[in-house]
Amino acid sequence: MPTLNGLYWESRYQQGETGWDMGSASTPLISYCQQLVQTDLKLLIPGCGNAHEVEALLNLGFSDITLIDLAESPLENVRNRNAEAVKNGNIKLVCDDFFNHQEQYDLALEQTFFCAIHPSQRDDYAFKMSQILKPKGKLAGVLFDFPLTQEGPPFGGAAEAYVQHFEPYFKIKQLEPCNNSIKPRAGRELFFILEKQG
Repeated sequence: MPTLNGLYWESRYQQGETGWDMGSASTPLISYCQQLVQTDLKLLIPGCGNAHEVEALLNLGFSDITLIDLAESPLENVRNRNAEAVKNGNIKLVCDDFFNHQEQYDLALEQTFFCAIHPSQRDDYAFKMSQILKPKGKLAGVLFDFPLTQEGPPFGGAAEAYVQHFEPYFKIKQLEPCNNSIKPRAGRELFFILEKQG
């Protein structure tokens, strides 16, 4: 297994080995955010990569968006695309390990991060999310739906296993196959909405 640290991810970006990057916003994520009435939520996108969703989120009126990634290159790409929003604080860029993060959020959006970390860290991810989400905070997004493999990232998984990771900390509001995935991911994504317990 490769060492999934900042140097590993930075080298992937430097070498253009970013097959997970769709080059555009995730349709399921944006469709979900379009339905949200409250746009003053404090948002987090962990393991954000190039964060193609951020422009759409800004256009929808969200103005407090934190992006975290271990690699500097994708964060620099976001900064270059959205210099004004970064300057005025609508977008905050954090180059660090998600598991070190201490802020609190109303909503976390999951794109490919959960399936990029090693499967041994999934319980830690669920616990950490429960710590950094405010009471009744939500975690929503997409998870890959294909057999779990040690040959990642990305690492796959199935709904039943995901439930086991999240149920101790979250109420599962939705977990079902995506009906609006992009063509290359059709039939391989689950859309989920979790609400922090307590």
